Amino acid sequence: MKLFLDTGDAESIRTAQLTGLLDGVTTNPSLIARTGRDFREVAAEICRLVPGPVSIEAMADNAEAMVAEAEDIRGLGPNVVVKIPMTAQGLKAVPVLERDRKIKTNVTMIFSATQAFLAMKAGASYISIVLSRLDAVGNDSGALISDTMLIKANYRFTSQVIAGSVKTQNHVLHCLRAGVDVATVPEALFFQLFEHPLTEKGLEGFRSDWNRSRVTAAGVVG
Repeated sequence: MKLFLDTGDAESIRTAQLTGLLDGVTTNPSLIARTGRDFREVAAEICRLVPGPVSIEAMADNAEAMVAEAEDIRGLGPNVVVKIPMTAQGLKAVPVLERDRKIKTNVTMIFSATQAFLAMKAGASYISIVLSRLDAVGNDSGALISDTMLIKANYRFTSQVIAGSVKTQNHVLHCLRAGVDVATVPEALFFQLFEHPLTEKGLEGFRSDWNRSRVTAAGVVG
């Protein structure tokens, strides 16, 4: 499974890249607005920083305007993937962008398996299912993950499934079990994945024993 960072902050991306395990970035206007900087300036910087795909939002609400906006967004970098909303107009724009304009798309704000089916059928390079927002209204994000991957396998769709709004390690585990293609996570969760209390406890024990053995060895030599 690929790991993307969900952020608008260039410094967070640099930090995650030091691990050698970051595969791409997703962002949106809200995340970039938190930086207090110009949207295009930040988006272009992210595209330069990240060799992998960078998903950037198109905000138009009709298919023709989405296509025009996507062509403009493509100018930010060769690794741009344009986020398209899960609407009838959005799915109308997808094949035009993918087939005719050779622009990769990421259909976003998918909350049901039937929406996921339609987005894959439209030919999007990526589709983004939303997890924590679904959980917040009492629905089962785990079922959405499983159903989406089953539909992809049943009909041999080629869209890569991105799990978005991933907030917990359990979300990540559900994605891994189901064979999700990509999980996009905030910086805090990205680094939490490296940690477990028993790992640190075990390492502390090794360090303590190592230090004691060095003292003992020094005493014997002396």
